[in-house]
Amino acid sequence: MKAVVIEQYGGKEQLKAKEVPVPEINDDQVLIEMHSTSVNPIDWKVREGYMKDVLDWNFPIILGWDAAGVVSEVGSNVTEFKKGDRVFTRPETTPDGTYKEYIAVEEHLVARMPDRVSFEEAAAAPLAGLTAWQCLFETAKLKEGEKVLIHAGSGGVGHYAIQIAKAAGAYVATTASGKNKEFLETLGVDHFINYQTEQFENILEDYDVVLDTIGGDVQEKSFEVLKKGGRLVSITQQPSEELANKYNVEATAIFLQPKGEQLRKLADLMEQGKVKSIVSKAFPFSVEGIQKAHEASESHHVKGKVVIQIQPSAC
Repeated sequence: MKAVVIEQYGGKEQLKAKEVPVPEINDDQVLIEMHSTSVNPIDWKVREGYMKDVLDWNFPIILGWDAAGVVSEVGSNVTEFKKGDRVFTRPETTPDGTYKEYIAVEEHLVARMPDRVSFEEAAAAPLAGLTAWQCLFETAKLKEGEKVLIHAGSGGVGHYAIQIAKAAGAYVATTASGKNKEFLETLGVDHFINYQTEQFENILEDYDVVLDTIGGDVQEKSFEVLKKGGRLVSITQQPSEELANKYNVEATAIFLQPKGEQLRKLADLMEQGKVKSIVSKAFPFSVEGIQKAHEASESHHVKGKVVIQIQPSAC
């Protein structure tokens, strides 16, 4: 089968086409015929070598950790899925990723795709959606009626976090460029802050939760908007313990853990129309297509998600 791999670290020119065997599944896995995958920052960070101290892998590496497709085979212990089921998943973080035509995944990490959702929309959701879910609920323990600031609301994690928080009954503020105001208000944002003209730390106060997707100075200034006992969760870097103590708040960073039961909850919200994937760009499954997808993701100016169509489909 066809795959796109890297055989050394570097720029997007390191992405190469390669023929690899179709994976053999064990008794607890399903084999998924891929229809779409998506690009996340971890993809190009691994490609560039930024993650090699954390993810010490041998080459070749197949990038990609989002998947949507159709079950083509099930292991003998699999009870929840059958051949022909439309599914999506965030597989384990391994060097055998999803830039290929078939993947083998443990049953417990797989969820059925909502009927109303396309393969492209489904593939966009697992990694970014689960990251938002774990930040807001597992770590920050966000509750109905609380106030949450979500940085970079138009991005991959941000646009899911806004919708998930609204579905939970939270009051949501977000930062983004002015051109995204109308878009983010359609997702339910209560207080939009144009970071190009406004300083969020001078406007907001007494927030219960901040979801930091940017780091650096933005993270440091975020402590100022939290009430005592508030919670800051970052997906970029470990927050300052000194600042957390100064402001009497909890602050931590997380690294996503794939969890099928959470993905199924996210699927329920998608089926209900409370959460939708915004796919701004879709590229073909080719070396050139994936190179362009990486380039788009690295620009940090994509609204929502970038997907790769392995088998383009609208349903």
